[in-house]
Amino acid sequence: MAWYNFSFTMTAAVPSERALEAGVALSEDGKPYAGMGIDFQDYDNDGRPDIIITNLARQVYAVYHNDGNGSFSYSSLETGLGSLSSGSSGWGVLMKDLNNDGWKDLFVAQSHVMDNVEQLDPSLRYLEPPMAALNHKGRFERADPGTGSPAAGRGAACGDLNNDGWTDVLMGVLGGRPQMFMNRGGKEHFLVISLRGTRSNRDGLGACVQVNGQTQYATTAGSYLSASDKRLHFGLGSAETAKIDIRWPSGTRQTLKEIRADQFLEVREP
Repeated sequence: MAWYNFSFTMTAAVPSERALEAGVALSEDGKPYAGMGIDFQDYDNDGRPDIIITNLARQVYAVYHNDGNGSFSYSSLETGLGSLSSGSSGWGVLMKDLNNDGWKDLFVAQSHVMDNVEQLDPSLRYLEPPMAALNHKGRFERADPGTGSPAAGRGAACGDLNNDGWTDVLMGVLGGRPQMFMNRGGKEHFLVISLRGTRSNRDGLGACVQVNGQTQYATTAGSYLSASDKRLHFGLGSAETAKIDIRWPSGTRQTLKEIRADQFLEVREP
């Protein structure tokens, strides 16, 4: 057996805490909150990724709209998520297009952190069903999550498990079996993109991808103790073709036009 000695010299910028300066540290009334799950995606299709953070009951889920130039505004009430979440405790959260209409919807795994919370506050519940909310051009409205059965929901991950063009969800349950939510789908079109980096990392993680006015960043991160499918899923609505713009981590820019809808497309970095 041979042993080799390696030495590395690494230089990196020193990170600094700027949450308060950016407007993402507190609620609208200046209060801190629990902060459980998080997702960082563009919910209003303005090209800038926004932040959604789940919290404990009475704190509502936080929505921070990306105003550009590194600043955010608290938008839980304007988006309707404040009223939807006031009595719930959220964990894993996914901002994905569940109905392929071109707007990112929400799925939240829910349950209070204390199993005796009902004895302390009869208006709250330890076990809760998950939340699904459809995005109507920037405003969220409650939808059927596929079950009304309460559970101790924790993690949430998504991906097209049966490759039918519709995003499915797997929810982790504390002390119980995970729950699978298979998307029944509909008639809207879709496009699923797999990135293959050459100059960038192999999976193109960190790339910014725009399709027909929608923006996503290639990542598996987010939610709560979960990792989702690395493929990028775009709902196209009634559109039968798509224009794709990619900004790779290497800085390379790539454009593909008149791409046929309803397919699983692999894009290689030029």
